[in-house]
Amino acid sequence: MINSSSDSVKKLNSINRRMFITGSLKFFIMMGLISRLFFLQVKENKKYLTLSDKNRIREWKLAPVRGEIYDYFGNVIAGNFEAYQLHVIPEQVEDFRYVIYRLKDLLELSDKSFKKVLKKKNEIKPWETLIVSDNLSWENFSKINNHLYDLNGVKPVISISRNYPFKENFTHVIGYVSQANENDIENNEIIKKNFVPGLKVGKTGLEKSLEQQLIGSNDIERYEVNAYGRRISQLEFQKGQKGESLRLTIDTEIQKLANVLLKDQAGSICVMDIYSGSIIAMHSSPSFDPNLFVFGISKDDWQLIRNDPMKPLVNKTLQGNYSPGSTIKPIVALSALENGIINTNFTVKCTGKTELYGQTYHCWKKKGHGFVSLRNAMKQSCDTYFYEIARKLGVDKLSETAKKFGLGDKVFDKLFDIEKKGLVPNTQWKKNALGKGWLLGETIITGIGQGYIQTTPIQLCLMTAQIANGGYKIYPKIIVDDKNKDQPDDKFTPLYENPENIRIVQDAMFGSTNEVMGTSYRSRISDPKYQFAGKTGTAQVKKITERDRELDLKTFQIPYEERDHALYIAYGPYKHPRYAVSVIVEHGGNGSTTAAPMAKKLFKSIIDRHELRVSINNKRYMDI
Repeated sequence: MINSSSDSVKKLNSINRRMFITGSLKFFIMMGLISRLFFLQVKENKKYLTLSDKNRIREWKLAPVRGEIYDYFGNVIAGNFEAYQLHVIPEQVEDFRYVIYRLKDLLELSDKSFKKVLKKKNEIKPWETLIVSDNLSWENFSKINNHLYDLNGVKPVISISRNYPFKENFTHVIGYVSQANENDIENNEIIKKNFVPGLKVGKTGLEKSLEQQLIGSNDIERYEVNAYGRRISQLEFQKGQKGESLRLTIDTEIQKLANVLLKDQAGSICVMDIYSGSIIAMHSSPSFDPNLFVFGISKDDWQLIRNDPMKPLVNKTLQGNYSPGSTIKPIVALSALENGIINTNFTVKCTGKTELYGQTYHCWKKKGHGFVSLRNAMKQSCDTYFYEIARKLGVDKLSETAKKFGLGDKVFDKLFDIEKKGLVPNTQWKKNALGKGWLLGETIITGIGQGYIQTTPIQLCLMTAQIANGGYKIYPKIIVDDKNKDQPDDKFTPLYENPENIRIVQDAMFGSTNEVMGTSYRSRISDPKYQFAGKTGTAQVKKITERDRELDLKTFQIPYEERDHALYIAYGPYKHPRYAVSVIVEHGGNGSTTAAPMAKKLFKSIIDRHELRVSINNKRYMDI
């Protein structure tokens, strides 16, 4: 009995001990749960409320609205339109395979297009946006919206895209936009700040140079979603700022005419106001349609442009380095006059060639021009005369005058990063660049615009404008500044020592165009309203051999790539000058037959539109 009672007590104590331990454990677990709940709901309340809101509230950035670009008369030359896009974020799609095949059926995508989408998907991170299409038709955009209940993670987006209504006419001035790449984002803070999938940014021309002003800022939309990520309601809409709109100095009608005149030819036409420096036209040919690049150019179109032997991708106005040929002669004459090397009575006998230290330098006219003065030498473009005055002048003095008038330096400073400086050589340049001394023969050929000297078409236009305005410095511009009047400035810096020397050169250029035996006489206009003065130029692209001289082939008989470049510079109207023109036609033969007739057509249109331009200018400043 005693043993039985003792066993019962032991069992009871064991049970009580277990119950105590179990009860204690339950107590501590309960306290832990209560503590944790208190911590989550009170201490961490703000944190988890924010996380909850992030799951419930979504933010969506829209592409900024780019500023438009207008011509001088208010015509839109780079505008915007609504583009319908389709975005998918792979990690937000429960069954990507189902969704993507559903989209293929709805949009009726070709196998080629579908493979491109799949390839893009494999190239991006799961959380990055996959752009299935950046230019849907309205029909397909509506179709997608009607089937969104079945397309979880798919986002139809209305975006703003670029349009160039005048197509190839402004390509080398405005440039074009295309989808931003990694380099664009990394190298430009404002692009990085405003980046959204499918953002279009400037790739060339003013679109690229003026990205900061044009891009604008994002619209931001905040909305509430349900547990499935579908939109319930819009909570907030923050309006972004549209990019700055710009007005250019260019006249679309003159720009279009330049394009027509250079059709099927490689070259450049520039037109400039000789007082304000406003660019009226600046066309490089051949060109291409910039709209092809906005949504990504096709391989076929790209190959056609890239492989064109006339190089449409090159902006010949700013990037083309050409020997100026005889268009340099007004500057050679002016430099000789300014330095007292010659006067108007100085004459040279031209026999068709000049012998110097065993080297023969030919004039373009085989039998020579006989005795010629400065005016006749300019009128008939006598090479022998300019050989002689270049020899007497020296390349260093010639270089100084040429640089004063805009050669050998960028015309637009930093506005176009592709612009070339050209080259106006002197003795120090050759020593530094080539490690050799300057030769007298190099001075002689520099006097007719051959040899090392290289100029761009826009430089030749500036040079001509500054001769035309009486020899005063101007600063070319292509963007209208409403704060400053687009009209002549009274505070010009003279580029001459004696104004009479400028008048002598102007008169010689008049004779070259308007008098019998002048090299551009056939392109003259007798009506004083349109009458202009100019100088032809022919720039060799290969050395002319004795055999070439004997054959004396016509331009059409010479292989295209071996033909000389044709150049022409001019200003008008002669009595009251206002506009300067430069024309370059690559492999065009000679300036008198190819380039000068283009200038004739240009001046008629330019001068006819002058009063309209003046009236627009006056109205603008009355409104300010």
